[in-house]
Amino acid sequence: MSRLSRTLSLLIAIPLLLIGFAGCASSDAEPEVAVPDDAIVLDVRTPEEYTEGHLEGAQLLDLNSGDLQAAIPELDPDAEYYVYCRSGNRSGQATALLEQVGFTHVIDLGAMEDAASATGIEIVTD
Repeated sequence: MSRLSRTLSLLIAIPLLLIGFAGCASSDAEPEVAVPDDAIVLDVRTPEEYTEGHLEGAQLLDLNSGDLQAAIPELDPDAEYYVYCRSGNRSGQATALLEQVGFTHVIDLGAMEDAASATGIEIVTD
């Protein structure tokens, strides 16, 4: 192999190796969203979805059944809320609803898997 060929091979191989190592980031990485210990994590899916798997410590308030709407008078409007669902649709609706009635610290985490990834909170089953 000529010197030029080796040089070209290295120029191609090094970036590919770097890209490969970048995908092997440590699982001990800091979460993107730091959820304070006193924050409330809301799962706005159905009870069946919740039973199949939910973020550890999440409170179930089914948006579609009206559970969230019914619970609003009992919720602390000054607390921090982190909301998720199956795809991000219901969490967006729930976040908008809470903000509409005066809650100021509401974070839409989107889909459960995205929420788990962003927060580092484990998905558990009952």
